[in-house]
Amino acid sequence: MPHAVWSGAISFGLVTIPIKVTAATEDHSIRFHQYHLVDQGRIRTRKYCEVEEREVSADEIGKGYEVSKDTLIAITDEDLAGLPLPTAKAIEIAAFVPYSDIDPIRIGQGYFLEPDGQVATKPYVLLRKALERNAKAAVAKFAWHGRERLGLLRIKDNAIVLHAMRWPDEIRSPESLAPTPVELSEDEIAKALALMDALATDDIPEDVAVDRYTEAISGLITAKEKGKEPPHAAEGEAPGGAVVDLMAALQESVTKAKVARGENTEDATVHAMPTKKAAAKKTPAKKTAAKKATAKKSTSKKSAAKKTRRTA
Repeated sequence: MPHAVWSGAISFGLVTIPIKVTAATEDHSIRFHQYHLVDQGRIRTRKYCEVEEREVSADEIGKGYEVSKDTLIAITDEDLAGLPLPTAKAIEIAAFVPYSDIDPIRIGQGYFLEPDGQVATKPYVLLRKALERNAKAAVAKFAWHGRERLGLLRIKDNAIVLHAMRWPDEIRSPESLAPTPVELSEDEIAKALALMDALATDDIPEDVAVDRYTEAISGLITAKEKGKEPPHAAEGEAPGGAVVDLMAALQESVTKAKVARGENTEDATVHAMPTKKAAAKKTPAKKTAAKKATAKKSTSKKSAAKKTRRTA
C-alpha cells in the first residue's frame, strides 16, 4: 500500500471527516540515466553554492522569493504551515455541480481519500453515499505544496477520489487554433457517425490499453543486454498530408473497423457504397427537373396543383 502523501480532513458543512491521502496512480515508464560516454560514469545533479563555491547538503538548503537581484525573502516550512487558510488543513467542499458542466481539460491527477480512524468511517460513508445518490461531483478547495488548488471529489468503487483541478485562468483559449469554416454534406457527417459506431465499445479494448512504447523500450534493452540485434520498425508508407476523397476514406475506415471486429457484413466486403449513393442521388434530381418542366408547361395554378399531387 502506498504511503500517505497528506493527512487532514474533509470539511462538509459542519461535518469534519479525518482522512489520509494516497496517490491513485502509478508511473510504470522506463527511465534512463545520463552517463559519460567515455567511461560510462553517472552524470548527477549536485547542489552548489555560488557564494562559497562548494557543494552543500540538503539540510543547508532553504527556499525564498527573489524580490530583486540583491533581495531574497526567506520562506520557511513553518511560515507556510501557519498561513491563515482554512484549506491548509482541510479539503473544503464548496459546491456540488453536474459532471457535464466540468471541462475534462481542467481535471488532473487523482488521489484516494481514506478515512483516518474509526471515528471517520461513518461520516466518510455518509459523504460517499450522498455523492452516489446525488449524481454530482463535489468541488472543493485545498492547499498543498505551497499553493491553494481546486479539487473535484467523485466516487470510484467504494472510495472517494480527489482530483486536482486547474484554475480557470490556467486554461489557454483554443480560439486561435480553430480551423476556418468549411462546408460538410449530410452524407459526410453520416459516414463519420457510421465510423464512430463501428469503433464503439462498452469499454476500452484490451489491445488499446497496452503501453506499446514501454514494451518496445523493454525489448530494445533486453536485446542489447544479450548482444542481439534490436528489433526495428517495419518500413511503410508515410501517411498522406491531404485526404483527396473524404467519403472514400471514411467508407474504407468503416470497412476496416468492421473487419477488425469480425463483423462479416456486406459493408465490410463490398466497396460500392459510394457509387450506389451517387446513383441514388441522381434519381431525385431527375424527378425534380421533371417537376420543374411540368410546372412551366402548366397554364393555371389549379392544373399545376393536380400534377403535383400525382407526382407526390
